[in-house]
Amino acid sequence: MLNKEQFADNHFIRTIIEEDLKSGKHSAVQTRFPPEPNGYLHIGHAKSICLNFGLAYIYDGLCNLRFDDTNPEKESDEYVNSIKEDVRWLGFEWAGEPRFASNYFDQLFDYAVGLIKEGKAYVDDLTPEEMREYRGTLTQAGKDSPYRSRSVEENLDLFMRMKNGEFADGSKTLRLKIDMAAGNINMRDPVIYRIRRAHHHNTGDKWCIYPMYDYTHAISDAIEGITHSLCTLEFEAHRPLYDWVLDNIPAPHATRPRQYEFSRLELLYSITSKRKLNQLVADGHVCGWDDPRMPTVSGMRRRGYTPEGLRLFAKRVGISKSENIVDMSVLEGAVREELENSSPRLMAVLNPLKVTLTNFSDGLTQSRSAAFHPNHEEMGSREVPVSKTIYIEADDFAEVPPKGFKRLTLGGEVRLRHGYVIKCDEAVKDAAGKVVELKCSIDHDTLGKNPEGRKVKGVIHWVSAEHAAEITVRLYDRLFSVERPDAVRGEDGEYLPFTDFLNPDSVQEITAYAEPAAADLPPESRWQFERLGYFVTDRKDHSTEKPVFNRTVTLKDSWSPKA
Repeated sequence: MLNKEQFADNHFIRTIIEEDLKSGKHSAVQTRFPPEPNGYLHIGHAKSICLNFGLAYIYDGLCNLRFDDTNPEKESDEYVNSIKEDVRWLGFEWAGEPRFASNYFDQLFDYAVGLIKEGKAYVDDLTPEEMREYRGTLTQAGKDSPYRSRSVEENLDLFMRMKNGEFADGSKTLRLKIDMAAGNINMRDPVIYRIRRAHHHNTGDKWCIYPMYDYTHAISDAIEGITHSLCTLEFEAHRPLYDWVLDNIPAPHATRPRQYEFSRLELLYSITSKRKLNQLVADGHVCGWDDPRMPTVSGMRRRGYTPEGLRLFAKRVGISKSENIVDMSVLEGAVREELENSSPRLMAVLNPLKVTLTNFSDGLTQSRSAAFHPNHEEMGSREVPVSKTIYIEADDFAEVPPKGFKRLTLGGEVRLRHGYVIKCDEAVKDAAGKVVELKCSIDHDTLGKNPEGRKVKGVIHWVSAEHAAEITVRLYDRLFSVERPDAVRGEDGEYLPFTDFLNPDSVQEITAYAEPAAADLPPESRWQFERLGYFVTDRKDHSTEKPVFNRTVTLKDSWSPKA
């Protein structure tokens, strides 16, 4: 359930909104989340979703979901559907039906015609290379296109013929007539329409000219009555163009939008470029956009992250204009904290070592009931069965124990979690000298109570071999082995391919054993395996016939980069 305390507070955008509401500039808050449907959403989008939908929720306003679909060659309904699913999974609902910028193409075209009639836009024949040459540099003014002085009548005629498909792709553009000497390069007669014969996922083949993002975005905000248009900082230099467009078209809505920028999230040991994420998928480095190693919302969901954990992360990283570089441990910590309270417990053994309980007796040795969560009685309990053969973690036994070792040793005792105290009497080895079995004896007087006359400090987890569910476990780690995989330069000063820094140990699949309940769980069932970490049954591959668990996060942050 959402509550208003779940969202970041005391940031500058909330201050602006509160001042706008107090002054009467706006009577209500209307925001929007405007992804381009050219890929799956990632952790940076999750932060933006929490900001835009969260502000609408806090101030009892509305938030639109709008697809800025002006680039038909890279967009698809697959991405549209995945975005809608992700937003809902994160706990939010948009106002009315989803919007599409492409639904406004007729209005955008009419506004462009109006700009031409007012002498504020012209059709240009410069090639992209020539346009770059004419644009100038940060220190040198641009120069006017030789086509800038075309008459209104000629521009109208050419623009209509562009729309009607009379010219080749890329042969002409429509540009705003602003100022080729402007200090802000974005204001040097920006292109607002280009010719591109491409099938559009929403409008089909109706158009062969498509509007540019900056032009479309500003007008879409105005059409929808957006009050606060929130963008990441790379759009700060585009704000003068956003304002110019809105100042030079007839107002389609009484509410005049304003753009505000906040810092983009940079997550260490990860990447948040959709182009590079797409490359990982296309080149087979990961198993799709929802691979649990991916920083996509669908990938994090499949890994076992919760909406509550991601909302907590978004609150903790906050909203500001300062650099927002966040270590992966902050994300994992937020997820871990939420799972600690919400996940029931089971025992599982990932690296099994056989233990034979030599004095096991059907009539004497008993099982014990254990709660699924120590702090939530409402989660219920289960019987923890025991048999003559059990499995423990191989790491919980040492022939030559290191200093401070509190687990099982030859001649030593340990308590089985939710069970008896046992003593190791013998270690059986194979021909290579590897320990393959322990023979231990049970102190039958220790079920649910301490042994008399001695202290047993160690407690280990275990499962009954007779009753255990055989499960497949995928142990996921960070996808990259360096903090900024796309920002490493070689000796020549050039950036090295980010794929050079993929972590070869980012996933390991093993067969493990768990308590019987693990064999009867639905997909996306989150559990803590005691002493091991948090795990989730896989959304796609898990079934009661073949249980598959993904490790979401370890019990504590113990990650360190490989040397």
